[in-house]
Amino acid sequence: MKSVKHLWACLSALVVIVSFFYLPAQGHRSQPLEMYQRAWQLVRDNYYDSAFNGQNWTNWEHRYDGQIHSTAEAHKAIKSMLESLNDPYTRFLDPRAFQDENDAIDAKIVGIGINLQQSKDQNHLMVTRTIEGSPADLAGIAQGDEIIAIDGSSAVGLTPEQAAEKIRGKAGSDVMIGIRRDTTAKNLNITRAEISIHAVAAKVIKPNIGYIQLSTFISNDTAKEFRAALQKLSGTDGLIVDLRDNPGGLLSNALEIADMLLETGPIVSTIGRHGRHTDMSSGEPLTHQPIAVLVDEDSASASEILAGALKDNGRGTIVGTRTYGKGLVQEINRLPGGSAIHITVSRYLTPSGTDINKIGVAPDIQVGKKDEQMKVALEFLKEKLATLHPIHTSAVSFAR
Repeated sequence: MKSVKHLWACLSALVVIVSFFYLPAQGHRSQPLEMYQRAWQLVRDNYYDSAFNGQNWTNWEHRYDGQIHSTAEAHKAIKSMLESLNDPYTRFLDPRAFQDENDAIDAKIVGIGINLQQSKDQNHLMVTRTIEGSPADLAGIAQGDEIIAIDGSSAVGLTPEQAAEKIRGKAGSDVMIGIRRDTTAKNLNITRAEISIHAVAAKVIKPNIGYIQLSTFISNDTAKEFRAALQKLSGTDGLIVDLRDNPGGLLSNALEIADMLLETGPIVSTIGRHGRHTDMSSGEPLTHQPIAVLVDEDSASASEILAGALKDNGRGTIVGTRTYGKGLVQEINRLPGGSAIHITVSRYLTPSGTDINKIGVAPDIQVGKKDEQMKVALEFLKEKLATLHPIHTSAVSFAR
């Protein structure tokens, strides 16, 4: 993730942070084998599908006894075991990838500041976002550019994870990035730097509409930034919340932000091995302004929870295209030696009881062209406001 799709998970993520303090058991097992056994146990106890993709999970417990003698062998065995679940979201993170994820949660990374996405034919690595003020932004890399080489080696066919591994490095060191824009290719020498990640950008759009772009839910600061944006835009008559290209992040952020906006009703229900839980709004929203929500096919996970909650409770109107369709929740589990695994622990339903996994949230107003979505959202709010009394600062409360 990051440098950056490795920054926000190459796969759209909705994660819950959990802590496991694990001490290796005494006995004859080596630490690498203990690592494998711990991963097996975590999946056994927490994976949402009790059928484990139609297999007997106990068959994996001693599959590699006598074969794991090093950390690298343990990592390989864990990956093979997790792949048997056929769940792209239950996955292994080596210590470096896990540290990158922690950096993203802490809202700081070392890299060049781009989000990457692999094309559907898996032959092209595309830039979906450049972080403002980052080394990549200053070097001229823009959304839509194709990464064709990294330090002189071809990037064709690389996954975002593989590219991130090649791009990352120490702050102050250089990396050569080859890009293609339209038919023109060029190489850019870029110096890596520590980048502070801001999840939220806010501004006022004429006539008097607040615009909040929410680019990720992964940072611990996301909800705090969103609250500050609401306060900044408290004098506007309506809000546009832009969730386009947002791959998701922490479940806690989705719940907190939804609660800031919902006037009543449920936010989301999660269903796992141990039952069903529904998170309810507090009924104390920070604003009563009319809301339009922009989404696209890359709005995933936590983005879909927020969009679904606003839509199903009649609090916001969804504009754009059908969302990604990632309706599963993962926990982050630490393993011995600094590695970790993401485990899918539940699926979720929107307030109306809809399972959007592999389906997505359907917009209320379908607008296919991205450059027209904002215009349609503005027109919708103007029409909405024409039927209401103007709502100004008094509509927003920050007593909480």
